[in-house]
Amino acid sequence: MVIAIGSDHAGYHLKEHVKDVLLAAGHEIVDVGTATPDSVDYPAYAEQAARLVGEGQAQRAVLACGSGVGVAIVANKVAGVRAVNAHDPSEVEMARRHNDANAVTLSGARLAPDQADAIVERFLRTTFEGGRHARRVGQISELDGSAVQSPIVG
Repeated sequence: MVIAIGSDHAGYHLKEHVKDVLLAAGHEIVDVGTATPDSVDYPAYAEQAARLVGEGQAQRAVLACGSGVGVAIVANKVAGVRAVNAHDPSEVEMARRHNDANAVTLSGARLAPDQADAIVERFLRTTFEGGRHARRVGQISELDGSAVQSPIVG
């Protein structure tokens, strides 16, 4: 799977950890930065990763900042992206199953690497249920102009 990843300085170390885990699992990673723990503005990195998903160049995105909130707000501004700021595996599973979330955002300040691993693993292995949820995802897509005939299950 092609996965776009990005972070600001507060999420840098968690992003680097997640990147190593994803690469070891055989995923193709597009790391949009940041490349150091020096202070940067998160919107530029979150937007780049989210656009890769919204434009179909990546199937999913994993983003990190201090809280996970800022990058989630930015990602959700990009047409075709449905980001969830996940705090545990159950939360991200429901977002995948019911909302077809294609981006997960993580708190670099609150999540330990093993917690992030569990969230990302569940995010990647959980499939979208479709059915009545597809209608709702379609309605969300109409809001951002990315409406599709039917969301892809998986």
